[in-house]
Amino acid sequence: MATDIQSIITQMTLEEKAALCTGASAWTTTPVERLDVPELIMSDGPHGVRRMPNVHAMALESLPATCFPTASCLASTWDVDLIGELGQALAEECIALNVDVLLGPGVNMKRSPLGGRNFEYFSEDPYLAGELAANFINGVQGKGVGTSLKHYAANNQEFERFSINAEVDERTLREIYLPAFEKAVKQAQPWTVMCSYNKVNGTFASEHHYLLNEILKDEWGFEGLVVSDWGAVRDRVAALKGGLDLEMPGPQERRVQAVVEAVRSGQLDEAVLDESVRRILRIIFKAKETPKQGEFDVDAHHQLASKIAAEGMVLLKNNGLLPLKGQQQIAVIGRSAENAHFQGGGSSHINPTKVAVPFKELQTRAEDAEFTYAEGYPTDSSFRQDMIDQAVSVAQAADVALLYIALPTFKESEGYDRPDIDLTEQQIALIKAVAQVQPQTVVVLNNGAPVAMSAWIGDVAAVLESWMMGQGGGSAIADILFGRANPCGKLAETFPLKLADTPAHINWPGEAGRVRYGEGLFIGYRYYDAKKMPVLFPFGYGLSYTTFAYSNAKTSAQTFKDADGVTVTVDVTNTGDVAGKEIVQVYVHDQQSTLVRPQKELKGFAKVELQPGETKTISIPLDFRAFAYYHPKYKAWITEAGEFDILIAASAADIRQILTVTLESTLKLPCILDKESTIREWLADPRGQAVFGPAYAQMEAEARKMFGGGDERYGTDGTIGMDIMEMFNEMPLVSVLMFQQHALPMHPEDMVEGFLKQVHSMDA
Repeated sequence: MATDIQSIITQMTLEEKAALCTGASAWTTTPVERLDVPELIMSDGPHGVRRMPNVHAMALESLPATCFPTASCLASTWDVDLIGELGQALAEECIALNVDVLLGPGVNMKRSPLGGRNFEYFSEDPYLAGELAANFINGVQGKGVGTSLKHYAANNQEFERFSINAEVDERTLREIYLPAFEKAVKQAQPWTVMCSYNKVNGTFASEHHYLLNEILKDEWGFEGLVVSDWGAVRDRVAALKGGLDLEMPGPQERRVQAVVEAVRSGQLDEAVLDESVRRILRIIFKAKETPKQGEFDVDAHHQLASKIAAEGMVLLKNNGLLPLKGQQQIAVIGRSAENAHFQGGGSSHINPTKVAVPFKELQTRAEDAEFTYAEGYPTDSSFRQDMIDQAVSVAQAADVALLYIALPTFKESEGYDRPDIDLTEQQIALIKAVAQVQPQTVVVLNNGAPVAMSAWIGDVAAVLESWMMGQGGGSAIADILFGRANPCGKLAETFPLKLADTPAHINWPGEAGRVRYGEGLFIGYRYYDAKKMPVLFPFGYGLSYTTFAYSNAKTSAQTFKDADGVTVTVDVTNTGDVAGKEIVQVYVHDQQSTLVRPQKELKGFAKVELQPGETKTISIPLDFRAFAYYHPKYKAWITEAGEFDILIAASAADIRQILTVTLESTLKLPCILDKESTIREWLADPRGQAVFGPAYAQMEAEARKMFGGGDERYGTDGTIGMDIMEMFNEMPLVSVLMFQQHALPMHPEDMVEGFLKQVHSMDA
């Protein structure tokens, strides 16, 4: 295929090349009919195929397709195989609806629970998000349909998302905001990667040579094409130079002409244009290898949507009321019981093939029970005491009250961030009023991101987080409430007690065109660990109708080389009386490191199904990256020899067993000592220690002679009242030598220069 593509490029005119790199319409690329180059058809995703009736135009109404649960629910399954199955189903619908590339998945980090688009993103943790994204992509592309990994990069808010400058330090970018993209690219090779609207450290993502060319294409080996988010390109020529291959949407005649003129004037090397053309043609012809025809199984996909929803729902609280058993009078309260709230607003909005209505699904599973209903809250933000009074009346007369509470679209959608993490005033008052008269109250939540619950959670018997659950979610809720399904989802993000506790709170959402990622590495559970701060529900948390015991934890080696990695095994036993699934999580803690590291980081997980009394051995491999961190001075991922704790956990706050292993680093790192390196850095580097170490004792003796003495802490008569070496160790070597230059054989700067020459000669 490569030879044929090169032949086509050779035959193309400059104008045809420029046109191919800019969309022809809302959803298609520009065909070159004389060379038999067809159009490429794209469609919004990622949890359903939003295929327009006319792919050449924007429209409000899309063709019917299965609306699967959104990413916050998908991630809470922690089930990579199920996510792959979802991907296959989406590909089948793309084939039936004549779609070549599905725009998804989204893997941006949930920096703050206020992000309006958080329902479309997987997690606050890059490892979990990357694993899920890779399996999603492999599921779709395994059937010959492309994906678009998005939004690259640092697109974590809706406020000024078209222009905001995300200011992120290099280490934070590498350890938090890029790894999910990296893992997905390396493990799954998405056909396309979509750049984000925003700037990253001063440069628009659509023009970002470092992100698009140096990291994505050169370092990670991305083979596909980079496409813009719709309307993200400011300067087409600068974007081509920066690594953006395809601008969408079209037509954009002015942009095409700008590229033609740039090549003719010498402003743009035609070889750069040819490379983008090559990448685009490769994907176009790859897509056409899959015939687009036929139909998809509507009922089977609806059942899959329901299955995924049940796997992703998280039981947050249960005092023993659930599963429901024999209640004859059931009060169903909340308008989302009759009007299912199952997806978010914006570009991912799907026209569902069918919808499981929660109230009807309840009725089919408890035919002998008597149901009453109250709407509970209105569609808008108005306060309606009459609705609360009606709900109290029906709840009081029932054996149990089921409160369906959906966060309304005016509080959560693409296009704007959430103003807070609260339910509406009406919903909070409703829950409290119902719980006051009916202690057997279950709250079923429909939302895409965490909500505060402190005002009412102590008053209710149970809480089920059912997310934006997709079109089959209504039946999944009913199955869980009545025990036909055992809840097995766990949170992929922390639920804070209040908004002020959240990591990005004082840096959100930015001002004057910039947002500073001041919390650095410490987002999500990394932050709450560091602050030792209580949360409402921790990352990785979720209840079951059964219980699980962990035992016999082992590692494949006590001491291992970083390049080899190590494997963790643990036995998990279902100690309850019903079948269930447990999600085993493995975190890694570095006991000592040169640079600050989070207290623990997720580096492996597995979901296991167990019958009552059954035990299975879970095996989780940990590779080099499980122990490494990104060092900005080396500009590389490094490991440091020493002891690491392996934490085997049921959640970030529920550590079941801890193992300690010793890592032997095999890295041969270049010397990064320079004139500004501190004494501590010289002594920490083996080469620096070898060269400077012998002089250190003499320098220390001279310091004690000058500033006060002995081996005691300073502060005796005639001293300056401090340990001078503690201060000197944090100063650049050249600065310390300046204090002692009277005792040196040469000028301090020359002496340090000589040390550096010796050190760097060791690397030669």
